[in-house]
Amino acid sequence: MRNAFAKEMEILAADDPDLVLLTGDMGNRLFNSYKQRYPNRFYNCGVAESNMASVAAGMALCGLKPVTYSIAPFNTLRCMEQIKIDICYHKLPVIVVGVGAGLSYGELGPTHQSCEDISMMRSIPGMTVVCPGDAVEVRLALRSAVELGQPVYLRLGKKNEPIVHQQTPELTIGKALTVTEGKDICLICTGNVLPLGMDLVIDLKEKGLSVGLVSMHTVKPLDDTCLREIFSHYSVVATIEEHSIIGGLGTALQEWLYENKLEIRGKLMKFGIQDQFLNLSCNQLRARKRNHLTVSEIRGRLLLDSDQ
Repeated sequence: MRNAFAKEMEILAADDPDLVLLTGDMGNRLFNSYKQRYPNRFYNCGVAESNMASVAAGMALCGLKPVTYSIAPFNTLRCMEQIKIDICYHKLPVIVVGVGAGLSYGELGPTHQSCEDISMMRSIPGMTVVCPGDAVEVRLALRSAVELGQPVYLRLGKKNEPIVHQQTPELTIGKALTVTEGKDICLICTGNVLPLGMDLVIDLKEKGLSVGLVSMHTVKPLDDTCLREIFSHYSVVATIEEHSIIGGLGTALQEWLYENKLEIRGKLMKFGIQDQFLNLSCNQLRARKRNHLTVSEIRGRLLLDSDQ
């Protein structure tokens, strides 16, 4: 995902002289080509993400379109106040990019794991939260975020995530993407678990089930029309996210159901990170296993509930 982001930034910068990139002392090799082409539009702000957010806000007030880039917990939790007051309060066109979100940096422990960022960022008034599902969505989401012209949190995985979209879809912020149609179960994924959702579709199809897969890349605002169709059509709906089960996509859907006073046909299930620290240094795959985010474990719960 981060490679797709870097390439798209360079493409967009060629057409938009106001686009500037700020980083928290990382991604230097990743952005070598960008820096060579646009040396006056790249700023290494050092290990000071709070300051970087304020610098970006100042640039935006001067008419520029800043994009800040750092590891997800550093570019959200560490500078929450600056994002809230300096960027969102003034409704500035700043894109905050959190890379390696969720369990992508599992080996580096809880300081680098980001399982609370969706909850935090969607609670700020005026902030749009976008979590692309693969590299294709990353490029489209970045382009759409620049065009939006308001605060956006762009939540990325790390690298080498499988491509789900074999053809380029039409991505609009606030409008979900239907990857597969189904009749029995609907999987609503956000962010880098979209490939996991695709694996589940294939696995469950072998069990005789018809499964729909939706990429809910925009967690705020939610796609009202798509959700109404899903909950009127499917008897089992499951959200999957590499984020805490508290405050993320699953919680957002529960809030949406309550606010719209909708009675659903069947069950809503949430799959995500458990409400506890991962006291283990391990890779992303093992970290997912510890949180029951695997094809076999999700399949087991889905089949149990769909039979009841």
